[in-house]
Amino acid sequence: MDPIQRIRDHFEDSARLKREAADLLAEPIARAVELITTAFASDHKLLVCGNGGSAADAQHLAAELIGRFERERPELAAIALTTDTSILTAVGNDYAFDQVFARQVRGLGRDGDVLVAISTSGNSPNVVAAAQAARERGLSLVAMTGRGGGRLAEMIGDGDVHLCVPHDRTARIQEVHLLILHCLCDGIDASLMGDE
Repeated sequence: MDPIQRIRDHFEDSARLKREAADLLAEPIARAVELITTAFASDHKLLVCGNGGSAADAQHLAAELIGRFERERPELAAIALTTDTSILTAVGNDYAFDQVFARQVRGLGRDGDVLVAISTSGNSPNVVAAAQAARERGLSLVAMTGRGGGRLAEMIGDGDVHLCVPHDRTARIQEVHLLILHCLCDGIDASLMGDE
């Protein structure tokens, strides 16, 4: 295949999925914005976790909220559970890698906080365990998935939000996840500070 056409096909496939996902995901993204904004307004925090590219997304979201997205505002309490290598390696070694996020959720999470759990398959054992720990601690859950949602989809309860990208390919799911993160940041800013 022509490499230029192959690249164009990636762009077209990504753009097509984003257009299709907009109608499906706009309303649940708005609900996630409301859930997270309510937590921040009540002096609660956001915990975020994921593996691999989803770990990078977790860090990206926390950075945009602690720092800023597109305009200045006060810092918002967001913690990426993917960044403390001492915790990750200690828990992975002393317990199991499945527990690296769950133990942090139980240690840091409080009733009224929100967990954003990111897994393209919805089946990552350590992300699912974090969601279970969130249940135990009274946190709300925003699950960002693809491929039908997997085990995380089964954990969605009243007041939780499931943002499931309608695709099976990891790269495409991650591309839409990044767009969702930016929609969340923009919506949170607009909710807390008003429209520009």
